[in-house]
This record gives sequence, C-alpha cells and structure tokens, in this order.
Amino acid sequence: MENIPAYEHQTETTNFILSHPRCLITSDPGTGKTRAVLDAVTNLPGRVLVLAPLSILEAAWVEDIKKFQPNIKYGVAYAKNRKKIFADPAYEMVITNFEAVNFLHRNTNYLAGFDIIVIDEFTAFKNREAKRSKNLKSFISHFTYRIAMSGTPNSNSILDLWHPVLLVDDGEHLGQRFFAYRNQVCTPKFNGFANEWIDKPGIEEAVAEKLSDITIRYKLEDCVDLPPNIVRTVRTHLSPEIQQMYKTFAEESVLYTKAGTINAVHAGARVKKLLQLISGGVYDDEGQTQYFHQERYNLVIDLIKERKHCIVAFNWKHERDALIKQAEKEKLSYEVIDGSVPAEKRKDIVGRFQAGQIRVLFCHPQSAGHGLTLTKATTAIWCSPTYNAEHFQQFNRRIHRASQTEKTETILIAAHKTWEEDVYAKLNGKLGKMENLLHILTGLQNANENTRTT
Repeated sequence: MENIPAYEHQTETTNFILSHPRCLITSDPGTGKTRAVLDAVTNLPGRVLVLAPLSILEAAWVEDIKKFQPNIKYGVAYAKNRKKIFADPAYEMVITNFEAVNFLHRNTNYLAGFDIIVIDEFTAFKNREAKRSKNLKSFISHFTYRIAMSGTPNSNSILDLWHPVLLVDDGEHLGQRFFAYRNQVCTPKFNGFANEWIDKPGIEEAVAEKLSDITIRYKLEDCVDLPPNIVRTVRTHLSPEIQQMYKTFAEESVLYTKAGTINAVHAGARVKKLLQLISGGVYDDEGQTQYFHQERYNLVIDLIKERKHCIVAFNWKHERDALIKQAEKEKLSYEVIDGSVPAEKRKDIVGRFQAGQIRVLFCHPQSAGHGLTLTKATTAIWCSPTYNAEHFQQFNRRIHRASQTEKTETILIAAHKTWEEDVYAKLNGKLGKMENLLHILTGLQNANENTRTT
C-alpha cells in the first residue's frame, strides 16, 4: 500500500501525544486528528482502546486505519461481539462505541493488556452525573496514556470542560471538585425557576491558560487551503393563519386544532412545540404528528433543485418524512442518515453520495455530525435550527473540510420574528465563546512554540 505522508500539523500532533501521555486534541473538525492519533499510538506500548460515536467507528476509524496504518491489528466491538473482541489479545486496537463503557465498568477483567485510551468526541462525557461518565471515571486510572479529542470542546458552556479534563488528568488542571470549578468560572442567574450558571466574561482566557500545557490545537484554515464557506439566512414569513396559531400558543400554551387541543406542560415544552409548528407539524399528546403547512418543505426542495449536491439537517421525524415525500414527488435521488440507519448501510450511503450517485442526504445532525466526509456537497441546509452548538458546528464541517475544492454555503432557514431567529442567535453566542477559547489556546500554543525555538 502506498505510504501517504502526514501533513506537518498532523506530525506535530503525533509528536505532542508522544511527549504528553495525557492530553487534549482540540483541532478543528476536518484537520485529520484521527490520522495523527493512529501514528502516535503505533509508537506506544500496550493495547489501545478507542471510544467513539457509533456512527464513526467504521466511517472514520476503520477507514483511516486501512488508509494510513494498515498493519494495525484492530477489532470493532459491537454489542454482539464485544466479549470476543476484547478477550482476544491479537487485537492491538479495539474500537467501540460509548455504550461499551457500561460493559467495561461491570467487566474490568476485559481491560487486561490495555494501556492507552482514546476518547473521540470527549464532550460525550461532559455531564459528570451521567451513568456512562461515572462508569468511565471508575476505571480510567487503568490507562497510562489518555488521549481525548474534540473540535468543539465547550459548545454550550465552559462547564463542559471540567469532567472530560478530569478523566484525562485526574483533576490536576481544573481541580477535582466540580462546584469549586463552577464557582470560579460561572456566576448564578435566576431564570424564574432556578439558578442558571453563566460563564464569567473573559473566563475563556483563564481556563485556556490552565490547559495550555496539555492541549494542542490547529485551525482548519491554517492547515488546509480551503475555498470560503458562506453562511446566509433565508427568512420566511408565516401565513396569517399560522401566525395566529403561533401567537395563541405562545401566550396560552394551548394549540387549537381540528383534531383537538395540544398542550405544553411547561415553558421548555412550549418553545419546542412552537419550533415544531414553524417547521410544519406538531406532535400531539399521543405522539402523533399534526401537520399544518408544507411551505418549509417546499422551500427546502426548491433550494435543493437549484444546486447539484446538498446535505439537509432535520430535527424531527415529521420533517424527515415530509422531506422524503417531497423529494420522491420531484424525483430527486436521496438517502437518509439518522439513528435508524445501521453503520454498514451508512458507510455505503456516504460512498455513493461521494461518488455523485445521490443528489441529497437528509440527515439528523446527531447522526451525521461526526467523522463523515461529505464534500461532494457544496451546500448544507438547516430545515430547522438545533439548540446544540456542537451538532451545529460539526454538521456544517461535513462539507467544509479537507478535500473540498469548491466554494460552500450554509443556509439557515428561519421564520421572521419567531423563536427560530432566537435559537440561531443563541447558537452564534455559544460558538463565539467556544471560538474565543480555541483562539486563545492556539495563541498560547504558538507562543510556547516560539519560546522553544528561540
């Protein structure tokens, strides 16, 4: 097999891992973090455990092994073959999904021989109270080498960093006590129900300083000469009828339909159902979709027809079903990537899309937000917004990444003077804080490199 040389930034990342047994890799999505890690672990002693989202076990890790490190003896451990793969010492690397953490918590004997752990997308363990976070913490001390990866480390709050960093360094940099850390980096704000913890202004710099010696980061634009990505908002106007329904529901938490009434039990549920209404359909109290309009889906299809290849993000099942119906009506070739699509089929879909055989992919951002290269597309369309800044950033990076040769665009669809505009504004605020932290980390890294070379 042809030896494919690593980029300079990948080699630097590899060397950083080798000299820092416990580290964070926060380079942008699309910079080739997986290849850098593979090159590093082949030079470290002991078996390697890779924890990654289910969607990228094959699509990212296996494909990169075959391409860059074909001599690694690896096994992919799913629920059905987990015990067999872990028990076989012939597998130098075991790649598995996050749910395997619960299995390993109960069966620590299967960790024999492992000395390296790689956590791909470490934000999956940001919630210290989650079962899998607690379970991973229970056996993380087994590993001498701990490598944690994420291009979106604090997508919601600076608090997101505490538990992943604890897993890596046992509390050396951000402390062992969560509440002490929270009091240092956040201030409480009463939201009408309880205290909401808000990041202190400029706290990113202080946290970045603490993490700079165990963190390496490269920006995508500094590594790869990419064409620009244009972000634009397509604003729509609700019909007078839907406007009135929206207004009534916002004020009374009750939606009056021909089939009966739909109620929102609290403020969070009301906002969720308002967003559903804007997108075209609302789930009733029995979980069935009540459709109210098709304008949103017609708009998405029109945008697709004006372009060659697109990926479209949907957030609800009713959006997916309506988009599929419209695509079939217009005889557009399409596929779906969401939680219902098995890994092997997902791999096939990506391959056919990249080969130009599929016009559009309808994707749930949680399922298509990590590890997939979809650079045949030049447009990412958000049928409706997500609250999750990590999913938002990661999904957009599926098309704007290494190997993209054409100008790309991200289209945000938002109904005028509705919650959709507010959600996108909040997303931009979250991403701004994250980018600030990452920018500071990059600056500190460059300063450290300059110091070493003078």
